[in-house]
Amino acid sequence: MPCRGDSHTELARAAVESLLRGQGELPAPAALPRELTECRAGVFVSLKKGGELRGCIGTVFPSQPSLAQEIVHNAIQAASKDPRFFPVGPEELDRISISVDVLSSPEPCTEDELHPKKYGVLVEDGLRKGLLLPDLPGVDSAYQQLAIAKQKAGLPADAPCRLSRFTVERHTER
Repeated sequence: MPCRGDSHTELARAAVESLLRGQGELPAPAALPRELTECRAGVFVSLKKGGELRGCIGTVFPSQPSLAQEIVHNAIQAASKDPRFFPVGPEELDRISISVDVLSSPEPCTEDELHPKKYGVLVEDGLRKGLLLPDLPGVDSAYQQLAIAKQKAGLPADAPCRLSRFTVERHTER
């Protein structure tokens, strides 16, 4: 397979390919960078087809023993369990592009401390939570960012809530 990205996106693609070939969950390959085997972090894996979202699943906090396992797990979930889409089919694989966002730990913030190009946002009110990744097309203000995150949480745009911000290390296929 030609190199389409870095070790993060290559691992996510290998996991999706393994799933679509009926081979089950991909065990983490032995020769991975230490960052992937020794670190833990929340990860979002996004699949796009023709520039349009085709699946996106992630974790704010790590749920797997390593970053590599977090990527594999979330890539499989994005391809098969995103409730907004039908599962990705094998015939789509060549038209799917993958990005992997590795999240920093969220830190409490105020609305004034948000910047939608630099920070993602997590809104929380009791059990209701909504998250929006940073630097998304069409999201140009903190107000827009908060409104979308609150909508995802099922909250009115003017509802008070706890805010946290985070940065991402974005890995995309070329």
